[in-house]
Amino acid sequence: MGRVAELAGISVRTLHHYDEIGLVRPSARTAAGYRAYSAHDVERLREVLAYRRLGFGLREVAELVDDPSTDAVAHLRRLRGLLLERRDRADAMVAAIDRELDVRAKGLKVTPEEQLELLGARLYDAIGGAYTATRRTEPRIAAQIWDALGDARTVLNVGAGTGSYEPADREVTAVEPSAVMRGQRPAGSAPCVAAAAESLPFEDGAFDVAMAVSTVHHWADPLAGLREMRRVARRVVVLTFDTDEPGWPDRFWLTRDYLPEFTTVLAGFPSLAGMADAIGARAEPVPVPWDCADGLFEAYWRRPEAYLEEPVRRASSVWTRVGPEAEQRAVRGLGDDLASGRWAERNGDLAGLDAVDLGLRLLTA
Repeated sequence: MGRVAELAGISVRTLHHYDEIGLVRPSARTAAGYRAYSAHDVERLREVLAYRRLGFGLREVAELVDDPSTDAVAHLRRLRGLLLERRDRADAMVAAIDRELDVRAKGLKVTPEEQLELLGARLYDAIGGAYTATRRTEPRIAAQIWDALGDARTVLNVGAGTGSYEPADREVTAVEPSAVMRGQRPAGSAPCVAAAAESLPFEDGAFDVAMAVSTVHHWADPLAGLREMRRVARRVVVLTFDTDEPGWPDRFWLTRDYLPEFTTVLAGFPSLAGMADAIGARAEPVPVPWDCADGLFEAYWRRPEAYLEEPVRRASSVWTRVGPEAEQRAVRGLGDDLASGRWAERNGDLAGLDAVDLGLRLLTA
């Protein structure tokens, strides 16, 4: 087991965990009678680790590797396709940045529209490849959102992404500016319009309710987008973030101890009170469960090792926005503290919690 862990670049503890949950169990025996990994076990472990590093959760990984219709060659082809897609997204983002650097080197100005495009739709073009792997509907958060929709039959989902949290029992129309995100919407999902929140191409009162989930902070003008939602729908439901509370960055150990640059991501973001006033909404907290299926920035508050994984970080725009230097420093510091036990010493009280309030708020108007 130690030799396999060393070759795979993981801990023996991780192998023990995979064994305990039946994901990868050593099936061979040494001459001395100790359990060991057969060639088949190692092949399965390789597939498990590859999917994990692409951001899939353990339950999804188990379903993938246990699929009787998929052999080792099919897994390799699927993994290759996922990796090529991610590489293409990253290459496109690098190319966009290089173009802007070239323009600036020539002494030319980059317009505000071009700057926002790089951080808006183009940002999702860069991170969107990881969304289908890690950004899925969390049932407990979904239940709170769907309850807020009330008896609405027609729903507009603004900043819809790949379709998480869209209710299946209602008539949904989606709005998403990123072509990459629109292209990853599952077959049979709601029709999706290419548009921005600030300029919705619909008539006044066209929908029973307009919803927006974890997207407002990406809009060029959040208040304008919220007012547009209010214009086209008789009710509005928005999952967003509260920065009104004094010392709000200290709510989450990741921003408090490792990534203080998080505050710059929300610099200029409207206050929760301001957003609520813009649409006449009330706010209620949305707790994040410890095993949250949606890989949003705060999802792994009780699973800190997840933040060391590249796919997990790439699926949250925070890491892209703080920049590589801050990201690398945060990951290095967290990794050191996990190895030394310092993280557990500081955050041991989290182990007994099933959910925590990390600032997510549901606005209902």
